[in-house]
Amino acid sequence: MTLVYSTDVGRIKPEEEKKQRPKGDGIVRIQRETKGRKGKGVSVVTGLDLDDAALKLMAAELKKICGCGGSVKDGNIEVQGDVRDKIKAHLEKKGFTVKLAGG
Repeated sequence: MTLVYSTDVGRIKPEEEKKQRPKGDGIVRIQRETKGRKGKGVSVVTGLDLDDAALKLMAAELKKICGCGGSVKDGNIEVQGDVRDKIKAHLEKKGFTVKLAGG
């Protein structure tokens, strides 16, 4: 039997470990995604092995180049619109191996 609630401290949860992002295979993938976005497309950049601060800087750089908005979610960069070609060209210039994934 596991203790779930105590009147002294309230709800008791086991300590959750800090989530580790899976290590990529060295290839950055860019895909277009519309699911769950009311038909609006975004370009999702996955596989960048960067820490959170560097990832945010890279996202800001990509958004500036593409001239549109976006965000960082779960270690992936989401840029609004179908701007995969611009993103691919910029990342290849930076020295990343890039593939266009999906349709």
